[in-house]
Amino acid sequence: MFTGLIQALGTVKALGGDRFEISISAEGAAPIMKDLEIGDSVAVDGVCLTVEVILEQGFVATASPETLNRTILGQAIARSEKVNIETSLRVGSKIGGHFVTGHVDSVGSLEKSVQTAQAWEMWFTHNRENEDTWWENIAPCLVPKGSIAVNGISLTVAECDRQGHWFKVAVIPHTYAETNLIYLQPGSWVNLEGDILGKYVQRFISYKDQSKASSITNDFLAEHGYL
Repeated sequence: MFTGLIQALGTVKALGGDRFEISISAEGAAPIMKDLEIGDSVAVDGVCLTVEVILEQGFVATASPETLNRTILGQAIARSEKVNIETSLRVGSKIGGHFVTGHVDSVGSLEKSVQTAQAWEMWFTHNRENEDTWWENIAPCLVPKGSIAVNGISLTVAECDRQGHWFKVAVIPHTYAETNLIYLQPGSWVNLEGDILGKYVQRFISYKDQSKASSITNDFLAEHGYL
């Protein structure tokens, strides 16, 4: 479990097969490496990976074919792109973002980015190759002022259309400068994870028992503060 608050930037290098070396930038390595242990979970661009070997300034992990097919981790490796790094949440730690599981739901792409006086406004949408997972996992969770993880970064949905074709986030200068959002160009792909609470609400609404209709309705959820 993570919070979506990025601690450092790094790069990923293929070691052969499904094993990868994640190198952490010198300025961000200290807080991550100080208590890193084998078996720990680390989010790499929002993808939860398990530490198998600890290096002086990074670690080695294995990514399954499912992970590589469902995320942009393979692109980051091929293009030597910067990736966001966050260690897992410790019990008792501050939760400054939202609960992020590290299980990517779909891939989207940056439509446009506009700098304003106070922030960077960024629009994201689906792409042709990942429309199915977008409509199944992302669109139902898009709620104005709700949470979403973009490349593992906890962001707030500032605006979205009712159908879920796109969403906009407002990124403060610190987050923009300290994460790989600064390197994105229109058309760049990103890992997306919907808010886990939204996933469960969506599941409750859509689930129908074979013998009887579910008692979880929109009215029920609204009455109990979920809508």
